[in-house]
Amino acid sequence: MNRRVFLLAIALCAPATQAGAQSSVPALSAREAYDGVRARKLILVDIRTPEEWTDTGVPKGALRFDAEASGFEVRLAGLRVDYPNKRIILIDRSGGQASSVQQKLAGRGWRDLAIVRAGMLGNGGWLAERLPVEAP
Repeated sequence: MNRRVFLLAIALCAPATQAGAQSSVPALSAREAYDGVRARKLILVDIRTPEEWTDTGVPKGALRFDAEASGFEVRLAGLRVDYPNKRIILIDRSGGQASSVQQKLAGRGWRDLAIVRAGMLGNGGWLAERLPVEAP
């Protein structure tokens, strides 16, 4: 893990911890997320880096918003405006970063975000469930 990612993870966790973070983050299984995207009920956002997208591919139907890039939160806010009746689901490598981002944004009033449990690579994650991916 590079230093920037480590510092980002700490920064994202700090506000939620200080504010008495939720004990559990709203989460869906990879299969539930895939089915929701196929049914056009959910917006799936892959928040990993471009390098990670290249390594594994991107979940079929997912939008690519690098959480480390400037303007990340503004882009997410744009999705809320464009798709007001759809829940936004975040997916990352294994669930940790998505959980931190979700908690941080929940502290800013975002109540409709959820994550994919186990992300792309975790046990029960997208790849473990053999769900389709697209080239980045």
